[in-house]
Amino acid sequence: MSARPCGAELDRRIADVVRAIPRGRVATYGQVAALAGAQGAARHVGRFLSHLPGGTGLPWHRVVNAAGRISDPPSRGGCGREQRRLLEAEGVGFAPSGRIALPEHLWRPVIGGRAAAPRRRRR
Repeated sequence: MSARPCGAELDRRIADVVRAIPRGRVATYGQVAALAGAQGAARHVGRFLSHLPGGTGLPWHRVVNAAGRISDPPSRGGCGREQRRLLEAEGVGFAPSGRIALPEHLWRPVIGGRAAAPRRRRR
């Protein structure tokens, strides 16, 4: 079993996963972490994305929380308007509650010939 990536290696893997999310689709923080080889590191994904410089080419706006909501950090204005605007421009719809219909817009990458399903959190 390989060790969980950390530091710059984990950040590189997160960037690779986020870069692969297609237009009009979203992924959750936990899904990105798992695909980057760091199951359970959703908060690290959030921190990494919140510290990206303005004008980055990385489609950070395609990453949302597990409830299908925007978690916009104060560094980007804190209200989610920019992220929502970018997602809507790609055809991602929002319910009046502000949630994204994850069954319709969630990215399901094909890994090993099968669509990778995100793990459900145990409660």
